[in-house]
Amino acid sequence: MQLGDQAPGRYDIYRPPVKRSITIAGHQTSITLEPLFWNALENAAAKAKLPLNALVAKIDADRLEAEHPPNLASALRSWLYANAIGG
Repeated sequence: MQLGDQAPGRYDIYRPPVKRSITIAGHQTSITLEPLFWNALENAAAKAKLPLNALVAKIDADRLEAEHPPNLASALRSWLYANAIGG
């Protein structure tokens, strides 16, 4: 299955981005992602038995270790894709 546990409808993948506030290490940050990615992130957090904030914090910490860290939204999308293909 792709990026989430439920297959999106034909036009569900074309919805505009949604901004959400997330707390990472005690600090609020806003992240803008398409609903498809929010759904996949929520599914990944549930699968890992982690709160969404904890999973985002883990991905954030990992991205900051990169030589050229991307912005957080890009890191989340990249992480989701890598996990979807088994990386």
